Amino acid sequence: MKITYSQAGVDTGAGDRAVELMKSAVSKTHGPNVIGGVGGFAGLLDASELLAYRKPLLATSTDGVGTKVAIAQALDIHDTIGQDLVGMVVDDIVVVGAKPLLMTDYIACGKVVPERIADIVRGIAAACASISTPLLGGETAEHPGLLGEDEYDVAGAATGVVEADAVLGPDRVRAGDIVIAMASSGIHSNGYSLVRKVLEVNGWDYTKHVDELGTTIGEELLVPTRLYTNVCLDLADRVHAYCHVTGGGLAANLARVMPVGMLAEVSRWDVPPIFRVIADLGQVPTQDLEATLNLGVGMLALVPEEHAQGVISVCAAAGIPAWEAGRVMADDGGEALRGAKGVSGGGVRLTGTYTGL
Repeated sequence: MKITYSQAGVDTGAGDRAVELMKSAVSKTHGPNVIGGVGGFAGLLDASELLAYRKPLLATSTDGVGTKVAIAQALDIHDTIGQDLVGMVVDDIVVVGAKPLLMTDYIACGKVVPERIADIVRGIAAACASISTPLLGGETAEHPGLLGEDEYDVAGAATGVVEADAVLGPDRVRAGDIVIAMASSGIHSNGYSLVRKVLEVNGWDYTKHVDELGTTIGEELLVPTRLYTNVCLDLADRVHAYCHVTGGGLAANLARVMPVGMLAEVSRWDVPPIFRVIADLGQVPTQDLEATLNLGVGMLALVPEEHAQGVISVCAAAGIPAWEAGRVMADDGGEALRGAKGVSGGGVRLTGTYTGL
């Protein structure tokens, strides 16, 4: 019996059609420093601008969007998940002050549906274009038997550059620095296993309309991750450190950029409705919420006091609500979270109560 690749479940023709559908969107992210076009074995970037750096350091990050893809698949909406991917990857390198140079993506699926793959990549490309970052390469892999026909996962990687003496981080943080919180656009791309479990246990379908949200729960959960790239780069010369609030919540991530011997005391804030809905529906303990979800804050900036109001104003002009959320001080040895995710850092203490929970 003759068995073809197509009979094994892989349709190379569908892959080619997907490339044709996404080609235009990807090309729009390419500036004059991109050599060649879409479809090569490797993307090429003219890196001559690095010659102007005294000591350029390359920054790199890789990530996915977790089980948020399950909601996109359930609702058959695939053009927003790409921005989530860009936000998760690129804004991790921006934290150190690095300007993104390029991004690549990887999509694994059970069956290549050209229109679906093109929607995903168009979303990635649109987000890349909005932050002037070329989508320089990608791969779509068909994995029949490993993934269902309507299942897929996405991942990406980015590379950026920063001058060695301009790297942001714990070494710059000082007592008296102000902690500026930048609002998230929603749950972003972390904690969806908890969220999906809460909905499952309570029998909520993603199409359920929630009056408190003014939309369906599924549409709310698919709101894309806010991109902080442009505003963070614009403010880099006024900032000592950034913290991207992703998996693990605010305190655990902020502790990673706190120097040993220092403590950030952060006041709890007004929590957006989606977090209250999940908390109430699942009777989720506050400790679990704090350790899992961003609760309305997607990025933090630690800045000298004299720059605090200016940073808030720049964020507001960029359409990102921001506020003074706390202050850095010498560690008093009291109760606090100290160090996280393998980093032996300083401490973070959350004070007060959340409005809205």
